[in-house]
Amino acid sequence: MSRIGKKPVSIPDGVTVNVDGNVVKVKGPKGELDFQFNDFLNVKVENNEVIVTPENKKDKNQKAFWGLTRKYIENLIVGVSSGFEKRLSIEGVGYRAQVQGNKLILNLGYSNPVEMDIPQDLNVQVNDNVKIVISGIDKYKVGQYAALVRKQRKPEPYKGKGVRYEGEHIKLKVGKSGV
Repeated sequence: MSRIGKKPVSIPDGVTVNVDGNVVKVKGPKGELDFQFNDFLNVKVENNEVIVTPENKKDKNQKAFWGLTRKYIENLIVGVSSGFEKRLSIEGVGYRAQVQGNKLILNLGYSNPVEMDIPQDLNVQVNDNVKIVISGIDKYKVGQYAALVRKQRKPEPYKGKGVRYEGEHIKLKVGKSGV
């Protein structure tokens, strides 16, 4: 049995969950999200909880999607009630970021600044020119955009310069010795 899948997902106050066929629609104070799940899963809303069960608990494929679907529904509920955020920090002399309108502009040591469009459903803030906060209601989109920003200049292993997640530790290598 799936350890994650068999746990019910509690619905907080102010959030409504509707199951219509194979689609779960979640509505809360921060917005609305929906998710389409597989035919072989049953999703029910009972007593302020969402319960996910597979048709056949012995099938490996159904067990895998059982836990995945339950976690995805939990992420939808958390997203519309409190939201998600990722924090990035920029290390390096002259490296900085700024938001201009609907674009994130990164100066990362290249000859030209890197301009990235900010998706409409995400909120990006830059603090002290080196701290980037990406927030939104969809966990996947927040994580994907943070990964794209980090990809522009990954932390290098000799000096640690680049864009990193806040709290990420970079193991530095020893450079060449002049002996």
